[in-house]
Amino acid sequence: MSAVFENEVVTTAKVRFLRVPGVAGELALITLDNGQDHTRPSTFGPGGLASLDAALDEVAARSPAPAAIAVTGKPFVFAVGADLSGVPAITSGDDAREIAETGHRVFRRLKDSAVPTFAFVNGAAMGGGMELALHCRYRTIASTAVVAFPEVFLGLVPGWGGTQLLPDLIGIDAAVGVIVDDALAQNKVTPGPKAARSGIADAVFEPADFLERSLEWAAGVLAGEVTVSRTPVDTAAWDDAIARARAVVAARTRNASPGALRAVELLDLARAGVGDEAFTAGTAAEDDALTDLLMSDELRAGLYAFDLVNKRARRPAGAPDRTLARTITKVGVVGAGLMASQLALLLVRRLEVPVVLTDIDQARVDKGVGYVHGELDGLAGRGRLSPDALNRLKGLVSGSLSKDVFADADLVIEAVFEELSVKQQVFAEVEAVVSAECVLATNTSALSVTEMAAKLQHPERVVGLHFFNPVAILPLLEVVRAEQTDDATLATAFAAGKQLGKSCVLVADAPAFVVNRLLTRFLGEVTAAVDAGTPVAVAETALDPLGLPMTPFELLSLVGPPVALHVAERMHEAFPDRFGVGEGLRRMVELGKTSVFSEPGVIDPELAGIDAGDAPLTAEQLRSNAERALAEEIRLMLDEGVVQAVQDIDLAMLLGAGWPFWLGGISAHLDRAGVSEAVTGERFLPRGVASLPA
Repeated sequence: MSAVFENEVVTTAKVRFLRVPGVAGELALITLDNGQDHTRPSTFGPGGLASLDAALDEVAARSPAPAAIAVTGKPFVFAVGADLSGVPAITSGDDAREIAETGHRVFRRLKDSAVPTFAFVNGAAMGGGMELALHCRYRTIASTAVVAFPEVFLGLVPGWGGTQLLPDLIGIDAAVGVIVDDALAQNKVTPGPKAARSGIADAVFEPADFLERSLEWAAGVLAGEVTVSRTPVDTAAWDDAIARARAVVAARTRNASPGALRAVELLDLARAGVGDEAFTAGTAAEDDALTDLLMSDELRAGLYAFDLVNKRARRPAGAPDRTLARTITKVGVVGAGLMASQLALLLVRRLEVPVVLTDIDQARVDKGVGYVHGELDGLAGRGRLSPDALNRLKGLVSGSLSKDVFADADLVIEAVFEELSVKQQVFAEVEAVVSAECVLATNTSALSVTEMAAKLQHPERVVGLHFFNPVAILPLLEVVRAEQTDDATLATAFAAGKQLGKSCVLVADAPAFVVNRLLTRFLGEVTAAVDAGTPVAVAETALDPLGLPMTPFELLSLVGPPVALHVAERMHEAFPDRFGVGEGLRRMVELGKTSVFSEPGVIDPELAGIDAGDAPLTAEQLRSNAERALAEEIRLMLDEGVVQAVQDIDLAMLLGAGWPFWLGGISAHLDRAGVSEAVTGERFLPRGVASLPA
C-alpha cells in the first residue's frame, strides 16, 4: 500500500499451526495482537492490513494445506475496526479509496477461502473487526464479548463488507437495527449472547476456556458432528425494512448525516445477496461511499467528537489530584421526588453503599423508596440483577423523615425545589448533623452554588453535581466549583462521578453552568421568534439542517416547560440583554401544558395564537439567529472562565444535549459554518481540527 499512517500501532497477525483432536490435518490459527494491553484495542491501518495479508499468504503456502483457518484476538479484544487515528494522514481521494479497497481485498480472502474459515470472537468486535468476523464462514463468541457497528454514529458507513454481509446473515430488518438503530442510539452494543441468538454468531462460550471450546466446536463442524443451520433471508421484507431505516435516519438526524443516508443506500443494495457478482458490486459501492466520507468534514468532526468523549472525558481538565478524594461509605439524598429517586437508584447500583432518602412527609418518602425498589425489581425481572444482588441492593435503600440519619454519611446530595432559600435551609439542617468530612452537593440546574453555601460554617465542602434527566441514561455530570469549594471536596465529586459511570466536566459557578445556559439561549431565540409571529410549524423545523436529535419543542417537552421557564427567568435576571422570557412559554406553564401540540403537528387549541405576532422570521433567519446567539454565548463563557477550554463546552453538549457527533461539537460546527468568525472575529478551534485541512 502507498498510504502509510505515521503513528500506526500496527496490529500483527501471528500464525500458529495447531493439531486439534478430531481434525484431519492442521488448523491455522491467526491471532490479532497490537502488542498493547486491553486499554489499546487492536485496529487495522495499512500496516495491520498488510500483516493480515502476509499471514494469509503464509497459510496459503503451507503444504499440505490446513484443514481450516481461524482468526481470534488478544485477551479481551478481537478487533475494533479501522485505525481512525490515521484519518488525518488521508489527504486525497486516492488514499481513501486505497484504504477501502485494501480492506475489502484482504478480508475477502477469508470469504473466498478454499478451506472453512472461523472467527473466534473472544472480545470486543467493532466496525472493521466485526466485518472481518463476518467474512468467515463460522463464528463463535465469548459471553463477555460485545459487537457493534459504530460507523454511522461517527459519520461513516461500515465500509469493509458489513452492509452487504450482515443482512444476508441475519435478515435486513435486524441488520438495520444493528447498523442504523443501534449506532444512532448513542452507539449501542450487542452483548455476545444476544449476538448468538440473533445469528451473528453460531455458538457462545464462557471466556475462561473460550479458545479451547471454540477449537472443539470447530473440530465438530469440520467432522460433520456439529451442524450450523441458518435461516433463509426473507427478501420480501426488504422494502419495509429500508423504509423503516429511512424513517429512523429522518427522525434522529433530520437527514443531515451523510453517513447515515449512505448506509441506508448500501443496505438497500444488499438485497442482491452475496454471490460473487453481487458482492463485488456491493463492495464497490462501499468503496465509493467510504472514499467520499473519508474525505468529508463530517468524518473529521465525528473523530474530533470521538476523541473528546474517549480521551478528554477520561481525564477531566482542571480536576484535582484524585488521591485527595474521600471514601464514600454512605450517601444521603434530600428529597424523594422523581429526580431524587433516580439519583438514589444510580447511587445504590453503582456505589453499592447505603443510600437514605428524606422528605417532608412519610408518603413522599415511601413513594421515593418504592420507586427505587420497583426499578430494581424491574432490572431483576429482565435478568440484569441476580436474586442475591436484588435483595442486597434493596436492603441498602431506606427512607426517613429526619435528617439525623445523615450523621454517618460521607456525601449528601440535595434534589429539592429550585428555590435558593429552600436549598440554603436544607444545607443548614444537614450541616448541623453531618461529620466535618461530609461533602454536601446540590443538583441545582441554574442556581448559584456559592450563594447556597454562603451561610454555612464550612462552605468549602459544598459542590455542585448537576445530573441530566434521565439520570440513568445521559452520561454527563457537570461538576460545579463554587467560590470556596476546596480541592478535597472537588476530588471527591470527580471520584464519585467516575464511580457512577458519568463523564465529568468541571464548570465554574456561573448562571446555568454550560449545557442549560446554551440550550436556554438557543430555545430563547426560538420562543422569541414565535412570540414575534413566526409560525410554530416553521420554528419546529427551522433547525432541521443541523440534524439535532430533537426539535425545539420536543426538547421543551422533555425538559418540561416549568423547568425551562425557571431557567429562562434565572438567566434573564443574570443577563437581561441576551436572555428573554417567552410569553408563549409563560402561557404554557400557566395552563399546565407539557407540549405545544395536542397531537403531532397540531397546535393545542388552548395555545392557539401564541405565534400571532407581526414580525415573523423565515426558517433561515431563525436558524441564523440561533447559531449567532450560540457563538456569542460560547465566546462570553470562555472569556468568563466557565470552563477550562472550548473542548469542554463541546464535550458537555455532546454528552448532555445529544449534539450530533458528525457535527463534531457545537464550536466545530460554528467554525465550519463561518458563524464563529462572523460573530466573534475568530474561530474557536484551529483550522484542520474537526474539519479537512485548509
